[in-house]
Amino acid sequence: MRELSLHILDIAQNSIVAKADEIRIAIVEDYREDHLAICIKDDGVGMDQETVRKVIDPFYTTRTTRKVGLGIPMFKQAAEQCEGSFSITSSPGVGTDIVAKFQLSHIDRMPLGNMSDTLITIINSNANVDLLYTHQIDDEKFTLCTRDIKKTLGELPITNLDVLIWLREYIKENLEEMHKKVGKL
Repeated sequence: MRELSLHILDIAQNSIVAKADEIRIAIVEDYREDHLAICIKDDGVGMDQETVRKVIDPFYTTRTTRKVGLGIPMFKQAAEQCEGSFSITSSPGVGTDIVAKFQLSHIDRMPLGNMSDTLITIINSNANVDLLYTHQIDDEKFTLCTRDIKKTLGELPITNLDVLIWLREYIKENLEEMHKKVGKL
């Protein structure tokens, strides 16, 4: 994967498969401390400790369509090769929590990528899952909560094409504005 947003999408899809009702994605870009943190938490079925140990092995997967599971191992490698760290914690019946940290300025750090398209893909892939997205760049913060948006929409589904187009632009504009405010666009 060439962008971190694709890793986020992969893990969010894992959360959907794990029957999560809510997925929380938090991104913190701290230019003063030179670090980037990506946290993904779900309330899905979770994993026992043996499975948690196995999921970082690229030759382990629960899928029957292929014999390898590269998503989590590649995300872990991406963080660690950029003087960062990676952790995964999970409990059956509670959910899974993944935290990847990167040195923000590291020459080998992949770009974050297109978060507006990534979030729209997650939202559109399962409208029943609530997504809470927070993105902080230094002191600026953007939050998106699909539960609140669904309440506002009433009977109109969040997967309505016009809603998705509006949401994509709303996310894109807010992220661009944040980057402009901190001088990182």
